[in-house]
Amino acid sequence: MSSPKTQKSKFDRVLGKKDVFSIAFGAMIGWSWVVMAGQWIMKAGTAGAMLAFVMGGIMIMFVGLTYAELTSAMPQCGGEQIFSLRALGPNWSFLCTWAIILGYVGVVAFEACALPTVLEYIAPGIMKGYMYSVEGFEIYGTWVAIGVVSSIIITIVNYIGVKPAAFMQGVFTFVIVGIGIVLMFGSALKGDITHTKPLFDNGFGGLLSVAVMTPFMFVGFDVIPQAAEEIAIPFRQIGKVILISIASAVAWYALIILAVSLMMSKGEMQNSVLVTADAMKKAYGGYNIMANILIIGGMAGILSSWNSFFMGGSRAIYALAEAKCLPDFLTKIHPKYKTPSNAVLLIGTISCIAPFFGRAMMEWLTNAGGVGAVTAYLMVSVSFLVLRRKEPRLSRPYKVRTPRFVGFMAIALSGLMLVLYMPGMPSGLNVPEWIIIGIWALLGIVFYAYAKRKFPEFGRVLNIDLKEVQTGDD
Repeated sequence: MSSPKTQKSKFDRVLGKKDVFSIAFGAMIGWSWVVMAGQWIMKAGTAGAMLAFVMGGIMIMFVGLTYAELTSAMPQCGGEQIFSLRALGPNWSFLCTWAIILGYVGVVAFEACALPTVLEYIAPGIMKGYMYSVEGFEIYGTWVAIGVVSSIIITIVNYIGVKPAAFMQGVFTFVIVGIGIVLMFGSALKGDITHTKPLFDNGFGGLLSVAVMTPFMFVGFDVIPQAAEEIAIPFRQIGKVILISIASAVAWYALIILAVSLMMSKGEMQNSVLVTADAMKKAYGGYNIMANILIIGGMAGILSSWNSFFMGGSRAIYALAEAKCLPDFLTKIHPKYKTPSNAVLLIGTISCIAPFFGRAMMEWLTNAGGVGAVTAYLMVSVSFLVLRRKEPRLSRPYKVRTPRFVGFMAIALSGLMLVLYMPGMPSGLNVPEWIIIGIWALLGIVFYAYAKRKFPEFGRVLNIDLKEVQTGDD
């Protein structure tokens, strides 16, 4: 690995504390609570689904502690790439970053398919121009058009600057939370406790089948270190915001599951297209407008998650290219907007392709992206312990008090979660999901081999000259 070079940041530091929280929290809550809450309850029961998210949240919280310390110590664009490169070297760093990019790309493509699903619920007659079927799902020209056009709009927003994207993120997150609170309030007043039974369904397998989905739902806090060079708050506070955003997301999912379960019987869930929207409708006297209001929250969730992972994915790609591990054209920073413009366009292109595969792609991407995210979490957790040993004097503005316990727990829990995806497990992935992972791994091998041959500086370390901001928007 080549000697570190020192350079000034190419990004503008414009993100305040509220921006950072809304980016992470908005990314984690997204849209899945609208489209998948009923599925979680049907798989594991009310308490089982809530417990699965708490279990996933505990794993993510331990991992989040490692991120909190590492991000405060190395607040550079790239997050996982920076941590693992410094701790494990360029080869493992490439694997770690390529894995988290799969998680980001998975979310971006997921949302491109989710938005047409929402609009179809509001306006069932909107789907015109039958094209073909994938996994029994009929794909129409208008379905593809909605996904592609919205992908282009999100791409433009992220192309023209992080501050406009952050402002949009704050608005979307505010809308989601407000509408979610309305649902919880109605459910508390009108809900029936008998609907929550059985509390646990389908035994341990049911619990695990929901638990393996949770890493994908919690992907989002790790967008913060990706954009670390654009954050204008004290480094120690970056770590705190990461932990607060994770705790908030765990509480959100558990409360949404409870609210939906109180309102909807199992039979009603089975006959519902969007269970959460129908729960909102039922909680407020059966008025369709209430279901549509919740759908608006779902659309805000799609856009908030989509927006965040555009940020995270483009910065991860940029950081990997800056380390001479991907082609040089991906290191371009727009001279006016200060965004990694070519990386943004690449993510946008992938987003435009996803709608052509229809709704089946959504579940495949959920699980395949989850494998990528958990793989990266495992490697960051290992990097955390390695750097504690290799660089004990490294400045750590946010410092974990029991590093060995936290590090080993993060490794053990993320490693266990990774095992749950394997064939033969009750929650093991299906063939389409392994095909996605296999294609992504093959692409990684091609890029790795190209960069190794092309760049003598493969895996170079860059020290960014970043002075800590002493006053943030506290």
